[in-house]
Amino acid sequence: MPPRLPLAQAARCCRALIQAPTSSTSVVSLFAALSVQTRSASILGSLSDLKEAYHKRIRKGRGPSSGKGKTSGRGHNGQKQKGKVNPWFQGGQTPLIFSHGQKGFVNHRAPEMAELNLDRVQAFINAGRLDPTKRITPRELILSGCVGKNLKDGIKLLARGKDTLQTPIDIMVSRASAAAITSIESVGGKIVTRYYTKESLKRLVYGDSISTDKPLPFGPEHVDAVLEDSRATQKHYYRLPDPTGRWDIEYYRDPAHRGYLSHQLKPGESPSLYFKVPGEKKTIYKSKVKDEGAAELDVKLF
Repeated sequence: MPPRLPLAQAARCCRALIQAPTSSTSVVSLFAALSVQTRSASILGSLSDLKEAYHKRIRKGRGPSSGKGKTSGRGHNGQKQKGKVNPWFQGGQTPLIFSHGQKGFVNHRAPEMAELNLDRVQAFINAGRLDPTKRITPRELILSGCVGKNLKDGIKLLARGKDTLQTPIDIMVSRASAAAITSIESVGGKIVTRYYTKESLKRLVYGDSISTDKPLPFGPEHVDAVLEDSRATQKHYYRLPDPTGRWDIEYYRDPAHRGYLSHQLKPGESPSLYFKVPGEKKTIYKSKVKDEGAAELDVKLF
């Protein structure tokens, strides 16, 4: 290890070189001030290894003072002391999963939604990354970074930070909670839920589809109009898919969810495809009653 050079002695040497005449200066006189050196020995008491250079290893069976001596922490006798027992072993009885069965199941085909909260939407509006004067669609949410680039099966809007939302917005997402719908409409905004898939979101981002809240017209009378519109456009655009499953159809037919298919409901019609809204009265005529003398019978349904 080379000797350390004190700054005070180095400055004294340089000062002597400048002040002394050149003729009387010798090499010995220049370095005379450097002959006395001091070294602090306090560093020797604080030397230690780096934390990652030493790994403590548990040494079993090395006496009682280590805490892992004699039985090495396994205890006395028994199967756990002599060998290995699987954590799911129940002592030889019939496993509970066999005697009582398994409750529920994991739906591996359930759609995975990207969660988006209102406070994040307001923060992106304040930063100028979202334009509240235009409709906010999944394309704008993904391109602005408000939703991650890892596309999922849709976007669900949640109500965290609903008190921070002050800007009226027109937004279209896959799903929305009831609190989020109430918060948006309370400040004068509008929300529409629409059915999306992972592939349709990719096409929206790449510009291969046009975002719309209108479903594809159904019926032979609409074929000519759809073909005429497609031929008028120079670029081919993929249409957005419509739901085919019963659960999805009922969700987007429900006005409470602000679904884009809710306009198809007739007055008094239920959004369910199976259950119907019960009426107030049901008339049973005498042809359906065993008693020949009964005329009509009004029955109230509850």
